[in-house]
This record gives sequence, structure tokens and C-alpha cells, in this order.
Amino acid sequence: MNEAVILHKSPPYDPLRDLEPVAMFGGQPSVLLAAPDKGFKTVADLVAAAKASPGELKFAFVGAGSGAYFTAERFAAAAGLNVQHIAYPGPVEALNAVMAGRADFYFVPLPAALPLIAQHKVVALAVTTPYRLADLVDVPALGEAGYPIPAYLFWCGLSAPLNTPRDIVDKLNAAIGEVLGVPALQMKFRKISVVTQPMSPERYGKFFADNLAGLIKLRDDAYIQPLD
Repeated sequence: MNEAVILHKSPPYDPLRDLEPVAMFGGQPSVLLAAPDKGFKTVADLVAAAKASPGELKFAFVGAGSGAYFTAERFAAAAGLNVQHIAYPGPVEALNAVMAGRADFYFVPLPAALPLIAQHKVVALAVTTPYRLADLVDVPALGEAGYPIPAYLFWCGLSAPLNTPRDIVDKLNAAIGEVLGVPALQMKFRKISVVTQPMSPERYGKFFADNLAGLIKLRDDAYIQPLD
């Protein structure tokens, strides 16, 4: 939703003015993966190689509006990197490119990354959360690696039309919070590496606005052009 604001010159809505924040569901972290034959063991190795050869390293992504694209752009901007953007028709092709060394790095949702890491087909350099993950306790968070930038999550929340009565917003928020606490649902989320993040409407509204502000700054810093 927020991405549409920077990907299109005239989106049909303003996410801050036209919507009422209700609740946050949660987010799915991603992992910074590198090609195994490149010799990168840490984020510092990747950054050093990119700065030693400006414009030569390649990051894989699937579509200019994808989470992997924005995550890589944010990381490159924070690290001051000049890297190539290589688009692939799908995540399988992008992963294959990294494993084969045709692309140097790729931000991948955690569930897709875990089996490849276990099989040593890719190297995990960092996770996109403020903290280490239980599934990858030996892999540092980007902040630990020297880039304390906003957590990169493929997140999902609920908003309602502007001026939705407050009592309805509160009822929806409470119901969602209750459901997110159900153990069976927690277990299902855990299987797909989703971290639930129940929030009040106010806290979710701030999260939403901060996320949008970060994307707008990224657009300006990285000179991202609208698709239409």
C-alpha cells in the first residue's frame, strides 16, 4: 500500500489522509544472502567488495515494487553503495542466480532462505530485524553489522476508511489482538516465520506513517522513478 505512493505519480489514494489505522498483524523477516563462491562471510566483506569495485556488484530482485527491491535499496543507501540492480522474473530465478554466482546478494524472506542456508547453497550475512532470530542465532541483525536502519519486514496490517467510528476501530483492534494470541494460530505463523506484532491503533498509525516516511526518503535518496 505505502509502496504505491512512490511507485506511481498519481496513486488513487493518500494512505495517511484517506485511511484509519486499525491494527498490525505481523511481519516476516528476510535474510541477506550472498553467493557462496564470492567469499563474503560478513556484511562488512560485502560492503568492502562493493566499495572497492563501484557499480560492479549485482543485487537480485523481483520487480521494482517488491520487498526485496526496497530492502536492497535501503541497505545500499545506508551503506553508501553503488551496485547494479538485476531484475528476475521470479524468486526461483533470483535465488538460482545467487547460488550460481550471477548475482552477488539478495534479500529473501526467511522461509525460502532457511533450507538453502542449511544446505550451504547460500551464505547468510544478516537478518532484517532489530534482533537475532531463533532460527538463525549465529546470523547477526543488520544493526549489529553496523547498519541500525529500520527493520525490514514483509508486514501486514489493517486499515479502515477514514472517519470509521472509534468504537468500531477499537472493537476490530481488540478482536485482532485476541486472535493473534491464540496458540494454534501462533504455531501456524511460526511455521511460516511470521512474527506477530499486535499494536494499538495509535501505535500502528505511527508505524504506518514512519514506514511511509522511510520509503519517501528512500525514493529521494536513491532517485527511484515512478513506474507510471
